[in-house]
Amino acid sequence: MLVSDQFAAPKGAAVPTLRELPSGEVFAALSKHRQGLIMVFLFSGAINLLYLSPAIYMLQIYDRVLTSRSEMTLIALTGLVIALYVFTGMLEGARASVMAKLGDALESELSPRVYEAMFARQTKSPEGQGNQPLWDLNQVRQFFSGSGLYALLDLPWLPIFILATFLLHPIFGWFSLLGATLLFVTTAISERIARQPLAQASEWTMAANGLAASQLRNTEVIDALGMLVPLAGRWRALQTKARDLQHRAFDQISKLSGITRTLRLVLQSGTLGIGAYLAIQGEITPGVMIAATILSTRALSPLESLIAHWKSMLSTLASQHRLDRLLRDFVAPIKGVSIPRPTGVVTAENIFVAPPSNRSFILKGMTFRLDPGEVVGVVGPSAAGKSTLARTIVGVWPAQLGKLRLDGADIRNWPRSEIGPVIGYLPQDIELFSGTVGENISRFGDLDSEKIIEAANACGIHGMILRLSKGYDTLIGEAGTMLSGGQRQLIGLARAIYGKPSLVVLDEPSSNLDEVGDRCLAQTISTLRSWGSTVVVISHDPKLLKITDKLMMVFDGQIREFGPSAEVLTLLKRASRVQQTEKV
Repeated sequence: MLVSDQFAAPKGAAVPTLRELPSGEVFAALSKHRQGLIMVFLFSGAINLLYLSPAIYMLQIYDRVLTSRSEMTLIALTGLVIALYVFTGMLEGARASVMAKLGDALESELSPRVYEAMFARQTKSPEGQGNQPLWDLNQVRQFFSGSGLYALLDLPWLPIFILATFLLHPIFGWFSLLGATLLFVTTAISERIARQPLAQASEWTMAANGLAASQLRNTEVIDALGMLVPLAGRWRALQTKARDLQHRAFDQISKLSGITRTLRLVLQSGTLGIGAYLAIQGEITPGVMIAATILSTRALSPLESLIAHWKSMLSTLASQHRLDRLLRDFVAPIKGVSIPRPTGVVTAENIFVAPPSNRSFILKGMTFRLDPGEVVGVVGPSAAGKSTLARTIVGVWPAQLGKLRLDGADIRNWPRSEIGPVIGYLPQDIELFSGTVGENISRFGDLDSEKIIEAANACGIHGMILRLSKGYDTLIGEAGTMLSGGQRQLIGLARAIYGKPSLVVLDEPSSNLDEVGDRCLAQTISTLRSWGSTVVVISHDPKLLKITDKLMMVFDGQIREFGPSAEVLTLLKRASRVQQTEKV
């Protein structure tokens, strides 16, 4: 079966052109460093002017030294040209240093925005392109730090060298101009042929990398169920599609590169032959012939360099295009007036919620109010919308219709940097990160020992942590692989309540806990109640439901019952007895 039959082409394939570079947030960040750009441009101008030194040196050698046979003139000219070569090398080193700093400054300017926008997109579209924006940013940095930019900086000096050949003799000038025109045409053809397949190849490569990353996150299931071979086949199919597109583009570029090299040799030899003919006719001297050959070669050098770095330029343009699109879609939040720390009053006003990249509502018209100090249990069958409700309350999934408010303010209007520290969240899938136990509990902020131990004590796990090899400084490995499932659950719980949050949402918090862990969880909920935190517990554990103040019964994305726990439990038991009687 063909690859195209198995997979749909990645959406949003970017096909940038050279006209798209001076736009967007990437160019805006680059323009902030215009002083460095001006310095690099001036260095390039001086370097290109100094590149005239070999032609002038050869002209003087043939027309002055050889005719006068003056050794002193030869020594003086040689010493001068060597000094100019040394100065040229110093300027090139200084230009490279400035460009490296420019690339680093550009990355420093953009990396916070790119990182935040990347996470915002992943939250909105979990099937997105993962960390591709970081690769794109690195590609842009490398281009502005490396030799790929030299071709663009040297290109404006091409007319200067052609003008110099005109000054030596008009025929040299017209011949160089013809050569430059032919190279321009081959460059334009190369860009037109290569940009579409290269852009598509990049999209297929990102799809393959995304699939591989997804597989690596689920290695245990893949290994246990023997799924590696078919999944590897899907990855290879995506890679093959990308490689075929790349080969198609590179074959065309290679052919045009061959034509370019042939043209360069023809123009170089042609200039020498024309010079020899003009010298025989007595119109120029041998020195002019050699100087014209050097100048014509130098005039075409920027175009040759442009073609040599064409792949890098197209890749950089594609990266810049994707970054600009990402930053345009996920604009930076405007820093406004900070809202006081919330007390934990949660109100839902007829909210309708659909998951990212899906138009089907899971929550349908929910309206409720949660007050500080309340412990509210949420029950319901599978796929009723309980986890969606949890994500909506903490602000991860916004309501498409209606309002979810925290202390009267729409939770979407709270900057995450302000609202995050006052919210606690324990999802079903515990997501710990590579680092120490203390760093995970403190959410990788400042290691405030008092707050960390306070959270651990509130969960009853201070002793458990001290029994680890290095206590709170124990490295837990990627995703907490060095810990048991119960330990991960309890450390995730301590992270959720770190800093005495005003609102805590626990989604199936007892799923990996034994009897001791259940007691720790009950102690945690009791502590949160004493702190005045609003607590939402999604669970089917009867022991947990007994310590709640209110119960919310969710069915098909709607609230069927909501009130004091004792009353709702009585209604649920009565409904269960009626169903059993009807079955009998």
